[in-house]
Amino acid sequence: MPDLILPVEKTCKTALTKTGIPGFSYCLNPYTGCAHACVYCYASFMCRFGGHKEPWGEFVDVKVNFPHILEKQLRGRRVPEGRVILGSVTDAYQPAEAWYKLTRSCLEALAGCPALEVEILTKSALVVRDLQVLQKLPRCSVGFTVTTINERAARVLEPGASPPGLRLAAARQLAEAGIPVWVFIAPVLPGLGDGEKDLVSLFKELKKAGVTEVLADTLNPYPAVVHRLKKVYRGQFPEALADLEMCCAEPEFYRCGIEKRLADISGRFGCQLKLI
Repeated sequence: MPDLILPVEKTCKTALTKTGIPGFSYCLNPYTGCAHACVYCYASFMCRFGGHKEPWGEFVDVKVNFPHILEKQLRGRRVPEGRVILGSVTDAYQPAEAWYKLTRSCLEALAGCPALEVEILTKSALVVRDLQVLQKLPRCSVGFTVTTINERAARVLEPGASPPGLRLAAARQLAEAGIPVWVFIAPVLPGLGDGEKDLVSLFKELKKAGVTEVLADTLNPYPAVVHRLKKVYRGQFPEALADLEMCCAEPEFYRCGIEKRLADISGRFGCQLKLI
């Protein structure tokens, strides 16, 4: 398959899993691991599962029987209902999906379940491939995580993901086809994506893409995440290191300032903003 990471094919016993994520009843994760290899990814704790010794972002397990298991669950005695997110600890449209099409098969199965509302969160423009399937879902929306529109910063911090410009182009295409679309700015990147100029540029691009619903979250200073970020900042963005350190030292103070800035800028561009 066309990717540098060689996926490992595995089987699973369950697909539709109950989740504690606020607002959702279930999650679907057809893959374990993620080739997007985002430096700030909180899901790196998944390294401890499956016996992988590789660093986060350097392994992908493909649950080859995932769609079959999902179909069995959907045909069970108790019909599941509520909101389901694809995916919570992996990107369901990472590069392996172009080859395996597990996510597409899951969406086809979910199209026959009107009791389930499907929400997709991705950093990949590949989701556009499944536009016709998405249009068959009774209730569906697609979110694109966009932390920065700076292409260089994105290449360093999100090396395996679609460039931010392609994500926003995909968002526009889906929106024009009638699919509800939103953008998740998470995490807001200290010193790289949190300045007035950076955020104004981002919201200008969101407006061009037809995005009016925006969610945002500041960096959660988990030790492993902070360690990886500081290493990258020192090597690639030394001018922003002080901002990262301040964010980690005083997260509540930092968050308060960013919330005010985001609220002001999103209002200028007519976006509906939710801070989580």
